Amino acid sequence: MTDKPPPSRDGRSAERTADIMRVTLELAQEVGYAKLSVEGIAARAGVGKHTIYRRWSSKGAVFLDSLLSSIEGDLSYPYTGDLVADLRVQMTNAVTLLATPPYDRLYAALVGEAQHDPAVAKTLYERFVQPQAERTADRLRAAQEEGQLSRDLDLDTVVMLLYGSYYHKLLLTPFPLSTRDVDIVLDTFFTIGLRPPEQP
Repeated sequence: MTDKPPPSRDGRSAERTADIMRVTLELAQEVGYAKLSVEGIAARAGVGKHTIYRRWSSKGAVFLDSLLSSIEGDLSYPYTGDLVADLRVQMTNAVTLLATPPYDRLYAALVGEAQHDPAVAKTLYERFVQPQAERTADRLRAAQEEGQLSRDLDLDTVVMLLYGSYYHKLLLTPFPLSTRDVDIVLDTFFTIGLRPPEQP
């Protein structure tokens, strides 16, 4: 039986990076983001601080990469031809993800860090917020083209209004997100007139 070849340098580097990110999330859950430190991450992972700083520029950067890399779940939109049903599926998946420990507290901490670290804010927007906003706008645009939604609506504003209530609740209140919030938002929006008026 032939021995397996030793792991390549790239393989070892990828494994070490994965270990550091796993440790970062473990520590963040144990001590909270405010008490998380590069020194603590390095000690738990069994590496030097320089190993972390070669990969990430700050505590916020390693935390962001660790959290976003761990997020699993399909946040794309189905296409059934029913705009509200498709929105409900995607938004329920997103709320379920953000309401599930440890993502609820950790994501809120990440958004808070983004207010102080422009690099974290930029990466969070490019890797998570913007792709979700673009998927939503694309689904709304398809509904406009099919006559299910008024063409006069500014889709960027609609996206912010649909998701803004969740960020408000997650970040500014002590109340947990729930899938009931999705029903309330969609029922409210489509009751007050996002659908085009009836033709005479």
